[in-house]
Amino acid sequence: MRINLAHLRERAQSGGFIDFAVFDARSTNESQSSNAALLARLTAAANNSGLKVDQAALAFSQNGRVHFCGSKPLVAHLSQAGVPHWTHTIEL
Repeated sequence: MRINLAHLRERAQSGGFIDFAVFDARSTNESQSSNAALLARLTAAANNSGLKVDQAALAFSQNGRVHFCGSKPLVAHLSQAGVPHWTHTIEL
């Protein structure tokens, strides 16, 4: 399965940088635990492909609205900024 992802680097509030990944995916049964397991698999796949990921989240549409699932600080940021443009694809 090919998944779109955005891999970005943003300045952290502490002054350093945070590398994060946002995946265009959700689990088939949509439970929190299944989404968390999928996010862990996708994050591992991104790391194994050479991408540095400090924080990660899933982004998906449900009932006409965009939802995020993942790292709380990243989800809070994405809730304000929106879904970033996809920069890569990854096979899972």
